[in-house]
Amino acid sequence: MNTKTIWSPYEIRWARPEEWRPVMRMIWRTFMKFEGKEYSEEGIRNFFYFVTGNELYTLFLRGEYLLMVALDEGNIIGAGSVRNRNHLSLLFVDENYHRMGVGCTILEKLCEYLKTEVGERYMSVQAAPYAVNFYRKQGFRTVRPEMEYGGIRVTLMEKIF
Repeated sequence: MNTKTIWSPYEIRWARPEEWRPVMRMIWRTFMKFEGKEYSEEGIRNFFYFVTGNELYTLFLRGEYLLMVALDEGNIIGAGSVRNRNHLSLLFVDENYHRMGVGCTILEKLCEYLKTEVGERYMSVQAAPYAVNFYRKQGFRTVRPEMEYGGIRVTLMEKIF
């Protein structure tokens, strides 16, 4: 899985199996710090099960859940994943690296991969309330207004390549 060379001061590459748990811990910490306050107890519980359950990990090991990581001197500082061919599943950056281009670069690399290697024409995402403006700035448009299911609030968005 090659990706176009997009410059970043951080190492950005496909995740290795041994990085799964540290990535999910970073995602959980970041979720609780920035998004958890927007969710009900049910939503927090469902998100926890989503990132800690075996289903995603099994898909990842089979190559059906693509996970890209950003590292700073070997430490995981960001991650983005794609499932169902072209759906951005998770995009999280450690709070100490917000507004430093990490999330933008991961997203650019994932989009470039989908466009050039997979032949996709768009990417979709169910954006959390905290992330809607970020995705708008990255060229995503709202497809469906915010909705809630299982206590998780999301806005369906897409980006055409």
